[in-house]
Amino acid sequence: MNRDEFNKYVRLMSHRLYSLAFRILGKQNEAEDAVQEVFIRLWNMGDKLNDYNSVDALATTMTKNYCIDQLRKNRIIFDSDMMIKDQQVAATDEIIENAESYMIIQKIISHLAGNYREMIVMRDIDGFSYEEIAEKTGQNINTIRVNLSRARAIVRKEYSKYFNEKRRN
Repeated sequence: MNRDEFNKYVRLMSHRLYSLAFRILGKQNEAEDAVQEVFIRLWNMGDKLNDYNSVDALATTMTKNYCIDQLRKNRIIFDSDMMIKDQQVAATDEIIENAESYMIIQKIISHLAGNYREMIVMRDIDGFSYEEIAEKTGQNINTIRVNLSRARAIVRKEYSKYFNEKRRN
């Protein structure tokens, strides 16, 4: 990937990766730093990027992993008196739980049937409008709404099933 292609890629993916990083980290500056770090790492990979079937999937995974690493590094458990800082730990635990939930939802989405997966990714992850999805897929807007509703219902059901099983164990 040459510099111009990489610059185009950065413009195309920066919003999507920022959204992911912000959902995990919860802070604008940390999310921006995460995206910048991922783009630096991608650039440093050079021609190795051509070995990947989907650079988008690689960038998404790298962003997710980087953010989780940052959460783990920034976790402050004990102060100088070895007392737990309850608020910081609770906030960090919540962020980690949110990251775990996000990863579980991503896994559920990845196992959806093609049309459902495509609809939910385009609308809820990439942020396309119904009109944009209709233009890209050639489907009727009402059909898109129905498929999206069904896809979301499947995700909710599988997510609930996962946590019910987790509670039992």
